Amino acid sequence: MDALHFFHMSHTITIRLDKDLASWLEETAARTGVSQGKIIRDELERARKGYRRSFMRLAGSVSASKDLSSRKGFSRP
Repeated sequence: MDALHFFHMSHTITIRLDKDLASWLEETAARTGVSQGKIIRDELERARKGYRRSFMRLAGSVSASKDLSSRKGFSRP
């Protein structure tokens, strides 16, 4: 059974690519049959997930006083 999927994209951006990157994107889209926009969206999602992971690896790695504020009026008594 064939299915039609419709996704509404609500934000458009314009970017400039150098010739090498534009060629890679065109060749990859032609070779895989995936649109250039989908390739870019997938890579942005992958970058976003990778950023979260790299940030979260630092969670709990700081050892210090519970009150790190040094500005007057912001520290707790």
